[in-house]
Amino acid sequence: MAPLASAALILGSLASLVAGHGYLKSITVNGEDYLAWQVGQDDYVTPTPVRYARKLADNGPVPDFTSNNITCGAGGNIPAEGVIDLKAGDTVSLNWDQWGSSHSGPVFTYLAHCTNDDCKTFKGDSGDVWVKIEQLAYNPAGTPPWASDLLREQGAKWQVTIPPTLAPGEYLLRHEILGLHVAGVRMGAQFYPSCTQIRVTEGGSTALPAGIALPGAYDPDDAGILAELWRINQGQVTYTAPGGDVWSEAAPNANRDGP
Repeated sequence: MAPLASAALILGSLASLVAGHGYLKSITVNGEDYLAWQVGQDDYVTPTPVRYARKLADNGPVPDFTSNNITCGAGGNIPAEGVIDLKAGDTVSLNWDQWGSSHSGPVFTYLAHCTNDDCKTFKGDSGDVWVKIEQLAYNPAGTPPWASDLLREQGAKWQVTIPPTLAPGEYLLRHEILGLHVAGVRMGAQFYPSCTQIRVTEGGSTALPAGIALPGAYDPDDAGILAELWRINQGQVTYTAPGGDVWSEAAPNANRDGP
C-alpha cells in the first residue's frame, strides 16, 4: 500500500473511533431539561454556566479506569452548581450527544448518598459508596443484544427510574457506558462515566446499603472488563458485567428486561 493511502486509512480509522465517542449532554425529569457540562463549549464561557452534571474534559473514555478519573469522569470531579429536584420513583432520561455503533457494551447507573446531604462537598472517590440501581449488558436474544447499542437505537437516550423506596436526600447519579470494542487488551476497556447531582425531595425511608468503591472495584483483569467482544458475540463465552449486583430495592429496568 502506498504511504499516502496507508496514512489516509489510519487517519480515517482514528476519525471513526473519535466519532464514536460521546458524553452526557442533558438530563430530563418530569418534562424539564437540565444541561450537563457541554464538552468543548463550557470551558470558554464566563461566568461558568449552571450545569447539573459534573465537568468532563472531553467526549472520550477515562484515561485510566483504576484512577480517580473513574469516579465521575476525567474533568476534575468538580461539583456542579445545579441540583435536580425529583421524587423517588421518578424516571430520569439521560441524554447523550451521540453514541457510535462500534462501542458495544453494557450500561450501568449507580447512586451515592452525598455526605451531610451536600453534593457540593462530596466527591465519592473513596469508600464503598456506589450502589448499582440499573444495569443492562448482553442478551443474545435481544434486538440489539448489547445495551449500548439499544441506547443508540433509542436516540442516544437512556431511562433510569429512581428507586421508589429511596430516602430523601442529595445523591450523585452516576451513569456509565462500558465500551468493549478494544477490551481484549488489558486496560483497553473504555468507561464513559458521568455524575449528575440530584435531590430526592419525597420518597421512602430506605437508605442506600454499602456498595462498591470507584476507584477500586473495576479490576483490569475482571472477566467483564478484560473481554473479547467478538467471542461474546459468537457465543463462545458468557458475559458478566463488572460492578456487582443491582440493588434489591431498585425499580425494574425502564429500557427493557435484562440481563
